[in-house]
Amino acid sequence: MPASLLSKGSRQRRQNHLSWDIKEDDQNYVTDSDIDEKEELIQDHDIYVQSIPKMHRGVKGELGNILLLLFLYVLQGIPLGLAGSIPLILQSKNVSYTDQAFFSFVFWPFSLKLLWAPLVDAVYLKNFGRRKSWLVPTQYTLGIFMLYLSTKVDSLLGSDGTSNPDVVRLTAFFFMFEFLAATQDIAVDGWALTMLSRKNVGYASTCNSVGQTAGYFLGNVLFLALESPDFCNKYLRFTPQLKGLITLSDFLVFWGVVFFVTTTLVALLKKENKAVSQPKEETKGIKETYKLLFSIVQLPTVLTFCIMLLTAKIGFSAADAVTGLKLVEEGVPKEQLALLAVPMVPLQILLPLIISKYTAGPRPLDIFYKAMPFRLLMGLVFALLVWWTPRVKHEGGFPIYYYAAVVLCYALHQIAFYSMYVAAMAFNAKISDPAIGGTYMTLLNTVSNLGGNWPATVALWLVDPLTVKECIGAQGQSCSSSEAAELCTKVGGSCVTTLDGFYVESVICIIIGFGWWFLVGPKFRRLQQERSSSWH
Repeated sequence: MPASLLSKGSRQRRQNHLSWDIKEDDQNYVTDSDIDEKEELIQDHDIYVQSIPKMHRGVKGELGNILLLLFLYVLQGIPLGLAGSIPLILQSKNVSYTDQAFFSFVFWPFSLKLLWAPLVDAVYLKNFGRRKSWLVPTQYTLGIFMLYLSTKVDSLLGSDGTSNPDVVRLTAFFFMFEFLAATQDIAVDGWALTMLSRKNVGYASTCNSVGQTAGYFLGNVLFLALESPDFCNKYLRFTPQLKGLITLSDFLVFWGVVFFVTTTLVALLKKENKAVSQPKEETKGIKETYKLLFSIVQLPTVLTFCIMLLTAKIGFSAADAVTGLKLVEEGVPKEQLALLAVPMVPLQILLPLIISKYTAGPRPLDIFYKAMPFRLLMGLVFALLVWWTPRVKHEGGFPIYYYAAVVLCYALHQIAFYSMYVAAMAFNAKISDPAIGGTYMTLLNTVSNLGGNWPATVALWLVDPLTVKECIGAQGQSCSSSEAAELCTKVGGSCVTTLDGFYVESVICIIIGFGWWFLVGPKFRRLQQERSSSWH
């Protein structure tokens, strides 16, 4: 499925294009000081709030700050959405799954930002502002990056008709793109805690969720729709044309200018609350923070839990990483897949609220364990969906009932996914040391996200080696490599797939997943019986 469907709602949109997951990788990560010192910051807000006239203490009095936070998170979602749309564009240009695997490294920065978050927390210019010291230059760089990329993206994607997609350079550009977005995220998350008063600080998470979702929608769903000639000719034009209403280059120029203008306004007009941010918001030194992280990982119980988190999602990797791309390969329009994210929004809002009622007790991992086999079986459902796709295709596209089946499959998958995700987050919160809560939670979230990233990359890389093709119409030729396939075509033959590696991989992943569930799952549940001293 498209990134809009697969990764919606997570900081990692996370992965995105390639995943039926929401931003696992990505649900509201915070820096080590952000949560760890939140109580102290809230105490300081009491002093700050007392200095504000009573009429301004409500939401209306801070509406400007809330709207600013909302807009900053919208800007953050734009690079995430664009990165999620690129694999679908590449798939429509018939790039190999090995290339898709290489591009998937673009989605790693949000899962690795713990590595440089302490630096963003500790190094800043006091006179300019702790968060603005990173936010302003990062957003300016993003704007410059977008404007520069707009001049290169057509050639990088091979859209100019003179070359094939340059996946290596494209990956390098978008990896830096996502690295900058992750850095902006660290700064905005930190600023959110001091920008709002104690009474309204809870709106920060709402701004994060709504703003990033909106930005992702703009950068992914809306862009793919307006960039598609078929969609625009069918729904938005009276006279058909060869191109969509916009190009990726146009989109990058527009948002590059928006980044420049809004960042300038923030730099000149918005001041940080120094009375709040300077006395108590000081963080530990960089060395102390890294030592703290290392000491946590050295705990035997924590190390065991981390290893389990790094391996628990192997069974889902084929379904999460490859299914959407396979649907595009079978002819499903990428913009139609992106638009299927729209009816999923209410479900993705309600599911965490409903499931959290069952994970609030002392044994949240029981829900994780019970939901896992259902999510593994959805891998078979997705494989059947891919097999069924070319069989219902007709000249006009796909029937309505096909898209209804896709939405139903994804909705069922989301129930299992959210059950596991909310359960894991509840357990992380339960075992985290309150004295270092921010560092602890961010570490566990990082490990969990990496546990989804590396299997997805491997799953994409293995599709081509596991696929078997034969050269039909040319004796003595094979399709064992790209060179052999090219030679087969030159002598009048054609390469025909006799065994799709996706189906082989799906079966292997499901077997590994159930093996983990039977052998490791019971030990995973027993971690709930460990004493709190084992985690701290």
